[in-house]
Amino acid sequence: MRDVAIVGTAQSVHARRIDDRNEVEMLMPVLQELKDGLGVTQADLDFTCSGSTDYLAGQGFSFVGTLDGVGPYPPISESHVEADGAWALYEAWVKIQTGAADTALVYSYGKSSPGDLPRVLSRQLDPYYYGPLWPDSISMAALQARALLDSGKATERDLAEIAVRSRASAKDNPFATISGDFDVDEILAEDHVVSPLRKHDCPPVSDGAVAIVLAADDRARELTDTPAWIRGLDHRIDVHAIGLRDLTDSPSTRLAAGAAGVNDGAIDVAELHAPFTAQEVILREAIGLGDDIDVNPSGGALAANTMMAAGLVRIVEVANRISAGTAGRGVAHATAGHCLQQNLVCVLGAEP
Repeated sequence: MRDVAIVGTAQSVHARRIDDRNEVEMLMPVLQELKDGLGVTQADLDFTCSGSTDYLAGQGFSFVGTLDGVGPYPPISESHVEADGAWALYEAWVKIQTGAADTALVYSYGKSSPGDLPRVLSRQLDPYYYGPLWPDSISMAALQARALLDSGKATERDLAEIAVRSRASAKDNPFATISGDFDVDEILAEDHVVSPLRKHDCPPVSDGAVAIVLAADDRARELTDTPAWIRGLDHRIDVHAIGLRDLTDSPSTRLAAGAAGVNDGAIDVAELHAPFTAQEVILREAIGLGDDIDVNPSGGALAANTMMAAGLVRIVEVANRISAGTAGRGVAHATAGHCLQQNLVCVLGAEP
C-alpha cells in the first residue's frame, strides 16, 4: 500500500442561500485558493475527481459544467461520482494506490436552496414501494429518531444537548451556516417539525463547495511540511429497504470503522456526518467512540450541511487539525442515503 496524504484543503463559507453565483462561480475561488496555497497548477495534478448530484442542479451531466472552473485544457484525467465528495476521495485514493497517479484533486459542491431538498432526497428511495408514498428526508429521519428514543438509548433532552453543543462549537468555525449559544430548555419547548424531531434536530439547508489535494509518498512531503496521512479508508452499505434493518444501529459504519483501523490507536478527534441529532448517538456507538473523544468540534452537519460536500468537509476538518498539530490521530465519517444507509470511515494521522 502506498502512503497517501491530504496535503491541502479549502472550502467556501457555507450559506443558507447563494443567489449571486452558480455552481461554477461558487467553486472557482475554492479551487484557486487551494492551488495557490500549494503553489501548483492543474497541470501538476495527475487526476481529478468530483462528487455532486444532478438532482440538485436539475439537469443531466451538470458536473461537466464545473470542469470549466477546474481547467480541463490541456486535457486532464478526470472522473465523477454521483455521491458525496468523500466517495470521490475514495476513488482518487484507489487511483493513487494503483500507481496511475501520484497526486489528485478532489472537490464537491452543492446548491440545495433552489429546490425543496427534503422532497428531492425522497428520490433516493425504492421507486416501487417507498417512492410513491413521497416520504421526505425529515420524516424518514424522524422514524429513526423515534426508534432510538423507544429503544431507551437516548432521550429528547440528549438530542437537544447534541444540538446545543454542535452549534456552540461552530462559533469557532468561520465556514458554518449556523452557530451560537442556545438553551436546551428553550428549544425543547418548541413545536415538533416531524415528531420527535424539532428544528434544532435537523440540519440547515446549505450551499457551498470544498476541495482537497491528495499526494503520495515523497510527493506529499514536497508539497507540505504537515501532511495528514490517510491511515485507513473503507466504506460499506446497509440494505436499501428501510423496514429490513434496525434503525437504531449502523452495521455498515461498524464494519467500515473496523476495516479502516479505528481501534488501532488512540483517537483525538472525530468528525461525524450526522445531519440529525439522533444519528450522532448511533454513529458514536457503531464506531466505538467514548465520551472523552472530541466529536464534531466544527459543529458538524448540524452547523453546515451542504449536500454532496458535508461528508468530504468532515474529512477536511480532521485533516486540518492534524496539519495544525492540534490532533495526532482522528476519524472522519461520511454518510449517504436515508437513515445512515451507506457509510464511509477515514482514519487520518500525523507524520509518524
